[in-house]
Amino acid sequence: MSTEPGRRVRVGRIVGLHGVQGQVKLESWTEPRLQIFRYQPWLLTAPGVEREMSGIRGNAQGKGMVASLPGIEDRDQAATLVGCEITVSRDLLPPPAPGEFYWVDLEGLEVVTTESVLLGRVSHLFSTGANDVMVVKDGERERLVPFVQGPYVQSVDFDAGRIVVDWDPEF
Repeated sequence: MSTEPGRRVRVGRIVGLHGVQGQVKLESWTEPRLQIFRYQPWLLTAPGVEREMSGIRGNAQGKGMVASLPGIEDRDQAATLVGCEITVSRDLLPPPAPGEFYWVDLEGLEVVTTESVLLGRVSHLFSTGANDVMVVKDGERERLVPFVQGPYVQSVDFDAGRIVVDWDPEF
């Protein structure tokens, strides 16, 4: 599994400002969404910005979330962080339940068909609402393979660095 030191996981993003005392609005991708505050320190990144922070406090507010960041005391300071992605070290996250996977752990794995035809490597995943989809790249070729265990995903073997799929290599 890809839990090596330094591996980062995106858990959210700063999406706006709240008030005049430096608070920011967040989008959290953790479940439950308030769990984002348990994983610290955060690394905030955007073009021209890379800042590590600990001691972040926050709460839910309506459909969104508001956070107070140490050292950020006014709206102008907070504005420089809007758009930053929030990442944390992978080893801060709890182990996934059996049969569940963190997307970051799947990225980079080799993908082969049940007939051992190499399709490429997992570039990234995204959700369609109905199911998650693996983006498998082999050079310039890109395939979208539903990450549905059983019908399409036959096995995930972290030791071998491989995912076996039931998928037509011509598709």
